[in-house]
Amino acid sequence: MKHFVTSKFRYILYLVLVAPLLLFIAYAFSTRWFFPQPFPIEWTMETFQHVFHDSQTIPSLAQGLWIASLVGLLSLILALPAARVLGLRKFRGRQLVWLLFFLPTIIPPLSVGMGLNILFLRVGLAGTIAGVVLAHIIPTLPYTIFTLSSAYARFDENYEFQALALGASPWHIFLNVTLRMMTPSLVVAALFAFLISWSQYLLTLLIGGGQVITLPILLFSAASGGNPSVIATLSLLFIAPPVLVIAVTARQLNQHGNQIREQY
Repeated sequence: MKHFVTSKFRYILYLVLVAPLLLFIAYAFSTRWFFPQPFPIEWTMETFQHVFHDSQTIPSLAQGLWIASLVGLLSLILALPAARVLGLRKFRGRQLVWLLFFLPTIIPPLSVGMGLNILFLRVGLAGTIAGVVLAHIIPTLPYTIFTLSSAYARFDENYEFQALALGASPWHIFLNVTLRMMTPSLVVAALFAFLISWSQYLLTLLIGGGQVITLPILLFSAASGGNPSVIATLSLLFIAPPVLVIAVTARQLNQHGNQIREQY
């Protein structure tokens, strides 16, 4: 009886999670679906063709992917040294440093965005991709630092010391020892940064100033228009890159785990 209830609850949970996606698919590939009809009358690709023929769709998709990829890379570069110190070293004021790093997740995004907008207007970064990338790094950096510092807390520095004793250069040690041991955590941290940047709307709107258009900007604009087919199509496009990135990341982590098990 307990197993039956658990299975039933699991299927209900799956249905709740999948239902919005099924609704998006139904609206995106149909026309003339009105209440109280249970299913669309006509299935068509017309809405997809209309959205893809829009002059802003492909550029906004490409621009969002480019920004999210840059944010992921820069977040790793900035987070790695800070995470190493926070993960491996115990020092006075360590908790205060953690608080400072996580302040962007506590302060309302509108306050951060307005302050950055004023600053970037003065330095000429408002309305540029560089300004949007720098703005996106602020909410992504705490998560990348936390992910990498947790990995460094379990990191054994003796491997680096042994490589140094055998004559390896610091750069060789970093590339072939440190990064290889940190690969799973680096992949997960980059994934977090990519997903957070990809879904940013408010910071992109405030800093981009209408000059930098990403898919969330288009999606919110379409939502105000009230066309459910266009909204559903853009939503499916918005969901696709994160799903693909998560699938590739899971596969890479699985392959990395298999390689480690084969070695040992």
